Formats: sequence, C-alpha cells, structure tokens
Amino acid sequence: MFKKILIANRGEIALRVQRACRELGIKSVMVYSEADRDAKYIRLADEAICIGPAPAGASYLQMPSIISAAEVSDAEAIHPGYGFLSENADFAERVERSGFAFIGPTAESIRIMGDKVSAKQAMIKAGVPCVPGSEGELSDDPTEMRATARAVGYPVIIKAAGGGGRGMRVVHTEAALVNAVQMTKSEAQAAFGNPAVYMEKFLENPRHIEIQVLADTHGNAVYLGERDCSMQRRHQKVIEEAPAFGIPRRLIEKIGDRCAAACKRIGYRGAGTFEFLYENGEFYFIEMNTRVQVEHPVTEMITGVDVVKNQILVAAGQKLGFTQRDIEIRGHAIECRINAEDPYKFTPSPGKITTWHAPGGPGVRVDSHMYTGYTVPPNYDSMIGKVIVHGDTREEALARMSSALLETVVEGIKTNIPLHRELLVDANFATGGTNIHYLEKWLEQRPDRT
Repeated sequence: MFKKILIANRGEIALRVQRACRELGIKSVMVYSEADRDAKYIRLADEAICIGPAPAGASYLQMPSIISAAEVSDAEAIHPGYGFLSENADFAERVERSGFAFIGPTAESIRIMGDKVSAKQAMIKAGVPCVPGSEGELSDDPTEMRATARAVGYPVIIKAAGGGGRGMRVVHTEAALVNAVQMTKSEAQAAFGNPAVYMEKFLENPRHIEIQVLADTHGNAVYLGERDCSMQRRHQKVIEEAPAFGIPRRLIEKIGDRCAAACKRIGYRGAGTFEFLYENGEFYFIEMNTRVQVEHPVTEMITGVDVVKNQILVAAGQKLGFTQRDIEIRGHAIECRINAEDPYKFTPSPGKITTWHAPGGPGVRVDSHMYTGYTVPPNYDSMIGKVIVHGDTREEALARMSSALLETVVEGIKTNIPLHRELLVDANFATGGTNIHYLEKWLEQRPDRT
C-alpha cells in the first residue's frame, strides 16, 4: 500500500480524496495555487506545496510543477481527481514514467476512451450498443456528409471528438448541414486542438443514464448500478440520482454486464463511467469518463462501496474486495450540486462567504470545502459543494433533500440553492423520468425572477 499520495486537484474532490487517504492510513500531499492558499484541505494536509498563481494554466495544468512536487515530497502516487489533468493521457504517461503510480487508468485506455470516435469503435467491438451515426470521423466532403446524414436520418447531432459537453450542434435539415459541420469543427479546434467531429442520430427525448464501473489489474470488473443525470443545462449536470426511476432492473443488469465485460476487454483499471442516452427502452453509448465523477456519492450511498478508496487500492495493485454478486442496491440517493452563481441567470458569484451552515440529520451527506470566512475565487468552476441524501424510497429521498436544502445557509454570495428548491417540488421531476431537455424548457417557461 502507498504511504504518501499527492492530490493534484482542488475544491471538494481534493478534500474527498484526502479523507479516503486518511482512512487508509496514507499521508496526503496537496498542491495548490495562490488562490487556494486558505482552503480547508490545505490546512488538513500532511504537506502542501504551492505550484503557481491563480490561473489553472499556470498551476493545476502544469505537469512539470505537479511531478516536481511529487518528487520533493517523496510521494509514491498521484491522484488527479476530476477535471484538470484527470483525463489527460500525456499526464498519466508522464506520471508513470517519472516513477509514480497514476491513480486512474492507463494512458492507452485514456486515449482510446477520451476520443469519442475511437471510444465508439471500441464499444461496438465490445458489444455495447451505440447511437446510430457515422463510422468514425466525419468526412470533409459535403456529398459524403449529406449521404451519411440521410442514412442516419434527420435530425442529427454533430459532435467534437474531444467531447466533454462542448462542441455540439443539432441539425434538422440538409440545407443547414455543411455550415453546421464547419462551425463545429472550428469550435472543436479551439476547444480541444482537434477539429475532428462525428455525426450521430439526435434522439428527441432521451434520458442520460450512467453505469459506474470499477476494475482491477487482475481481470476483475464490476458495475455499481446506475445513475440518472438527466436534469442538466447546456450539457452540464445539475441534479443526479440513483437508481434511475422506472427503468426495469433486467435492462440495467444487461447493460451493466456489458460494461463490465468491455472493461475486461480493453484492460481497463480503476473507476470509470459509461454514459448512455436511454429512449424507448434502449440504451445508446455516448462516451466513457475515465476518472471519478462529481456524482459518485449517490452510487456510494446506494451500494455502500467507497469508489475513491477502491481507486487507490486498485492503483496499489490490490484485487477488488467484492464480486458482482456482492453488489446490492439499497434505497435511493439524490445529489444537488451547489454552485456559486445566480440561480436563474447562472452568472458566477465569487466572493467571501459570510455565513456557511451545512445541513445534517439521518441520510444527509455534504461534500464541500466551504467554511464561514472562505473566499470563493473567480478563477475556477463555480461548484462549491454537493448535498447528497439517501432514503429508503425515492419519495423519502426527495423529502429529505427538500429539508436539507432548507437547512443549508450560504450568505455573502449567490448560489443555485433556490433553483434546486423549486425543482424538487416540480410535479414532473417529483414523478420521475424527466429527459435531458426538461430543465432548459422549464427555465424558458418559468416567470422571470430577476
């Protein structure tokens, strides 16, 4: 087992990994930017090393600085958290070439699954169902573009191979196709340094369903149920829950078994998430996240499996301590992401938190690095924490979340808590099974609350 791990991230995930290290008896080394000097996890770390100024490009994205920090602190492994360098194959490769363990999949797995075109091809070979679309990268030839679109059937969606919720454009008519492809290519080049795009059938009213997996280096892989992440805005998740309401268990088991088998086929290790669109009783693979995800707590709440601990154990060469038969789904869990932003305009709201009071009670969990007096920097993602609840039923979980959000007090900055409170009492959300377009349509129809 490792004696010391460097955590190459910030915010609530840095604290989450630090807690897992502490429970395993592992010392933690935190790297931080000048903007995060006063963060809670810095004070709690065994060691902390400043790696640069506030901009992520000068700190958290600086590979040489992070590896140097691991060297001077005698760390044995590096945990990348999520975001930043967590899905950067070059970083994973450099970490291991420098003599450290990378707490995540191999660089090869990251490269295969990080490119949506190669990921889709790998999943087709593994027998995982995919959305109908182009076979690989879309051609630059307008005639071929149109032929592919006709074969797939309008509407289609053009996606950047780099993925991540950016570089997407829906096309409803042939007249708009060529221009849409060109614009998406330009966006992809700017965002990912790769202009490659591909085409898929645009599903009208799908849900976003995820399958969480864990795999070790001894040929074992399991899936930990599913999550419903359909409540999202501009492809960014707002509320997540597990299990997914109204989907037959036999379908979940079938797709889960295929995901676990795919992990074995590609030699995957660590934690990962297969993301699907689900419509009319069918699952369609869209991408795989080769890291721990923001919403992993809802899976932990319904399975009792600590995803982050198992990431560390697998990276240390240990076998998974359970099999698929041991995984049992208990009750229902919901997570609300708490962002420092205007709840309806969604403009960032950094600044000093004058009051922070977290909720409590049975089945309530808060993952956050916030405290009274902390200043939320303007340099990073607006998420400042997550409220997660668990109940015996979905109805109990909804009631528990409503109570938890009423108890949550954040003053000095704006947050999206009022939006969550409204959504929890929305009749359609309460019923369950809303699709990925629901929140944006709901926001368009609601009265202006400026």
